[in-house]
Amino acid sequence: QVQLVESGGGLVQPGGSLRLSCAASGSRFSSYGMAWYRQTPGKQRDLVAHITSVGMTNYRDSVKGRFTISRDNAKNTVYLQMNSLKPEDTAVYYCNTGGGGIWGWGQGTQVTVSS
Repeated sequence: QVQLVESGGGLVQPGGSLRLSCAASGSRFSSYGMAWYRQTPGKQRDLVAHITSVGMTNYRDSVKGRFTISRDNAKNTVYLQMNSLKPEDTAVYYCNTGGGGIWGWGQGTQVTVSS
């Protein structure tokens, strides 16, 4: 069973930056496309960014040009660099495989963008 541990969230002012990390246990990480999702209270979990096993990326329209997803297969880790943060980016951020996630969800990391 793969376990996912997200970190790097926090409180940041509008226009600021954060870098999220997600460490995955197990040896299957490099074979899977990975994604970051986010969720606000009472709403469904939405896809933010996706990276394939060979490094091709795509993003939801609202974060294009501001967020960058990357991965380090040697470290079983996926990252999300978030720049020019906006209040509407406030959410709990989770990582998992693409396609809605096939592994158990981690605890997520809270990102709060507020002045």
